[in-house]
Amino acid sequence: MHIVILESLGVSGEKLEEAMAPYISAGHTFAQYERTLDVEKLRGELMDADAAILANMPLPADALKGADKLRFIDVAFTGCDHIPLDKCRERGITVSNASGYATHAVAELAVSLALGLKRELLRGKEGTSKLGAASFMGTELYGKQVGIVGLGKIGLHAARLFSAFGCKVVGTAGTQTDGEREGVPCLPLNILLDESDIVVLACPLNQNTRGLIGREALSRMRRTALLVNVARGPVVDSEALATALKEEKIAGAGLDVFDTEPPLPGSSPLLDAPHVLFTPHIGYRTQEAMESRLEIVFGNLGAYLAGKPVNLV
Repeated sequence: MHIVILESLGVSGEKLEEAMAPYISAGHTFAQYERTLDVEKLRGELMDADAAILANMPLPADALKGADKLRFIDVAFTGCDHIPLDKCRERGITVSNASGYATHAVAELAVSLALGLKRELLRGKEGTSKLGAASFMGTELYGKQVGIVGLGKIGLHAARLFSAFGCKVVGTAGTQTDGEREGVPCLPLNILLDESDIVVLACPLNQNTRGLIGREALSRMRRTALLVNVARGPVVDSEALATALKEEKIAGAGLDVFDTEPPLPGSSPLLDAPHVLFTPHIGYRTQEAMESRLEIVFGNLGAYLAGKPVNLV
């Protein structure tokens, strides 16, 4: 089998070689490429491939034209909204993902963004060089209600971390609007938005969540509330969020994900919005997560070759 790696997997060459070694010994071949958005280049790279490995690089359906041998796509990422899943189903291409590799990393970043906003870390340099401590007055996580939209692996781990800070944690879990999920009380989204001091988005992007947090949802939030998005950018209406921040309808936002991958175009309405703590989609980027991802991805490959695919999308 010929396997193409379409972009860096974020690990050292030595670790990648170690992961590939058993497969090369078994007679399989690998080709490695640089990340590209050029569809023609992607077609050339995929033309002779039996399997492809990629992370969060967009893979347009047109890139699969001519890839007649391709039967397996191994996604080194949790979300697969950048993969043409309908075309893959039509072509009989199996798709696996690396769900769970960055659970701790993303949940920790969600807490970091909330803490950063609560303690006004955006102004830290200015305060140290010019203003002094008297200009700062933060608020604590302790005693606040955190509403987590999406109680999957990341959302549940974030719930445990916020609980450790003394927060009251509630959540939404798909269509579940009562009861609890692993100890986290489930509420309808509107009630969660009405009552929470911090709203954390950790849900997948799908037809039900695209634009979920728009003008109406933001209008339900408290003026003192914070929005933290470590899910997918399009879960939030960027224009509506920018307006809510400028009009002080909410107190601030911590954003790791956006409508497009950073760097953002200058036209993005969020760049001019106040009280935003930005990170350039780094939630998953820790050394530990990258190494865990490598293990999962090559485990997916081995399971597919054995005729027992796992982590199917």
